[in-house]
Amino acid sequence: MKGRKLLMIPGPIEFEPAVMQAVGMATTSHVAPDFIESFGHSLEMMREVWMAPSGQPFIMAGTGTLAMDMAGSNLVEPGDTALVVSTGYFGVRYAELLKRYGAEITLLTAPAGEVVSPQEIEAELKRRQYKVMTFTHVDTSTAVRVDPEPLGRLGEKYGVLTILDGVCSVAGEEIRQDEWKIDVVLTASQKAVGVPPGLALMVVSERAMQAWRERKSPAGSYYCDWSHWLPVMKAYEERRPAYFGTPAVNLVCGLEVSLGLILKEGMEERFRRHKRIGKMFRETMKSLELKMIPVSDDVSANTLSAILYPGGVKAADFMRSISTSDVILAGGLLPELKDKYFRVGHMGAVTAGDILVTAASVERALKECGYVTG
Repeated sequence: MKGRKLLMIPGPIEFEPAVMQAVGMATTSHVAPDFIESFGHSLEMMREVWMAPSGQPFIMAGTGTLAMDMAGSNLVEPGDTALVVSTGYFGVRYAELLKRYGAEITLLTAPAGEVVSPQEIEAELKRRQYKVMTFTHVDTSTAVRVDPEPLGRLGEKYGVLTILDGVCSVAGEEIRQDEWKIDVVLTASQKAVGVPPGLALMVVSERAMQAWRERKSPAGSYYCDWSHWLPVMKAYEERRPAYFGTPAVNLVCGLEVSLGLILKEGMEERFRRHKRIGKMFRETMKSLELKMIPVSDDVSANTLSAILYPGGVKAADFMRSISTSDVILAGGLLPELKDKYFRVGHMGAVTAGDILVTAASVERALKECGYVTG
């Protein structure tokens, strides 16, 4: 163990010591040459992690919700049509967000644990012309994983801008933004990217940037408006000082370190490792005769799991018992099932040893709640 409780929630996660060291350094000026280098290098590495060599990266002080807001406010104008594909809480949240900017919303919702099929989505794209389509790669509320590739290609086929909410997937699940023709891939720092909370991150395609340039009205959010932030990103990448709002200096320094570690591991190996870890955790839960919200391994996330309580086990009792263990887990989030399940994050720096410790803690807590397998 690490001399403290192991953080196994869907974010914040366990962070690499080198990242924490960088975050803990004395704060420098946001226009100091060394910080400009760190920021510019981070932007360049984001293209490699996102696999989007032609994309425009943005690094903002904020949360994953801010990243969602930035994409929505810049690409949607009053009266625009938006198709929102939902597999849980965060899909519904995106629909509500886009309504604030005047979008006409069509919401395609999958039953809990399932996905909306590409065939259903294509049928809707044939029925009506949409400007944007959003989908959640891994919904943190359900641990359901959507395959983004066919949806990105549907967006290209029907001339629809695609926005992938990758808050719980970027740098953990396989994403090939340029190859899969996805226009915006957004995330937050505290999940598989491996940096403490406080950065909203995204990479935007040239097609989406052109759509933004052609909008007829200013972006609905002053803070999020790309017209303020694009010159800053361009300047930092060219190693020049620029300012609109003060960046989260220490977090950006941590981001540079973490992105470097991710690329050192290699994206292909990182994808494989998360698949191995995800499968290992699901198998340990199945060995305890537990079921999960996702209906199959094919739609199960590799970055987190959502485990249903067995009959007779109450959420309050389980969470009280787990609080006395060596790990920290998360309760349910989906409103209609909130007290029916718990969630375990397994992304970023997580190891096989962490999985075993977590599984043992879950088994012990369930026994204390009266659950016995077999």
